[in-house]
Amino acid sequence: MTTPAWLTVLTTTDSEEKAQLLAQGAVEARLAACVQISAPVTSVYRWQNAIETTEEWQLFLKTTAERYDELEAYLQEAHDYDTPEVIALPVLRGSARYLGWVSAETAPVTSL
Repeated sequence: MTTPAWLTVLTTTDSEEKAQLLAQGAVEARLAACVQISAPVTSVYRWQNAIETTEEWQLFLKTTAERYDELEAYLQEAHDYDTPEVIALPVLRGSARYLGWVSAETAPVTSL
């Protein structure tokens, strides 16, 4: 099985402002071409032996497999959760123009 060239990376945070900051930082660093922030969702999970219910904002970051490690490192560093959700979903197919744009926008900047 080959590694997909493009990924949608999912994370969550507990405020719209934090979601905006994570998104802005990822796009500015060219680690994601686009980040979509979904309105609050309700997350139910087990944390430290208790069932928690929390309102969170979901971020869907569009990137390439080549940039994933750097994007994950950015999210781990910039996030204020002890264990932030960072899940990469493969993009198996998509519009050639859109995926080309994602590749171009996340390409590392090289100095001449």
